[in-house]
Amino acid sequence: MKFLLDSLPALVFLGAYFLYDIYAATIALIVSLFGLVIFYWFAEKKLHKAHFITALVALALGGLTIYLHNDTFIQYKPTLVYGIFALALAGSHVIGDKVLLQRMGEKSVPLPEPVWRKVNIAWVVYFAFSAVLNIWVAKNFSYDTWMLFKFPGTLILMFVFMVAHAPFLGRYLQEAQQDQSREQN
Repeated sequence: MKFLLDSLPALVFLGAYFLYDIYAATIALIVSLFGLVIFYWFAEKKLHKAHFITALVALALGGLTIYLHNDTFIQYKPTLVYGIFALALAGSHVIGDKVLLQRMGEKSVPLPEPVWRKVNIAWVVYFAFSAVLNIWVAKNFSYDTWMLFKFPGTLILMFVFMVAHAPFLGRYLQEAQQDQSREQN
């Protein structure tokens, strides 16, 4: 359910683009991203930083797109967001005692610290790759192709990346389940 809710702004953006134009789609994206931030604020009583950063970047670059009537700015939004995420994850290797993904997920997914570091690096590479890929698609293909690359293309890419983690993380998750079973008995 959360995945579908988090994907809603991309669907709104895509729908508004194909029904109207890039400027209507940009406005719809900004509104839907801030709507998502507000929804989570009221539903969970906390600010989702990734959603908030994405909404702020959309507001800045989308605002430039609308104000200057230049649709190139909104195409840079995914690259900037992916770059911010990659830098934040990379920076967590030198700031603090735990990498960012470990701080976010260790309660639900118990992994040894070296494994968290490897997973964190994998996500740094993924986001850096996605940032470069977005610019490459934007510069070398039509606007319609770029839109379809954004959705569903980037979601498919992320899904494949996450599934690729399964063989690597599977044994650690099985060990954690076995440990839980032993503790309950």
